[in-house]
Amino acid sequence: MSSEKFSIIDRIKSFKYAFNGLKLFFVNDHNGRVHLFAAIVAIGLSFYLKISGLEWIAILSVISAVFVAEILNAAIEKLADVVSPDYHPKIKVVKDLAAAAVLVAAFLAVAVGFIVFIPKLFL
Repeated sequence: MSSEKFSIIDRIKSFKYAFNGLKLFFVNDHNGRVHLFAAIVAIGLSFYLKISGLEWIAILSVISAVFVAEILNAAIEKLADVVSPDYHPKIKVVKDLAAAAVLVAAFLAVAVGFIVFIPKLFL
């Protein structure tokens, strides 16, 4: 445990790094932009269909889950590329597992989207 004193200034600076990470993610990661587009569509559809508060919670939760999974996947991939620039079977496993996390989150988001939107659009 660090013996440094708590500093509001340092806490505020940490937000700067986090926002820079978001910027880097959306500027440099193609999948991040795809997920952002899907999130904008889902949020727009949510406003248009006037979904309930609980439905908003579900939609925003799965959007966040996909973003978190994709950001962690991107970070793991970048780190793995530094650790092992050449192909390595164990690094491939790590990258595949990180990508699988994104896939699971995306499948959940699609399922929640169907549950929330399909009845309002077609029933």
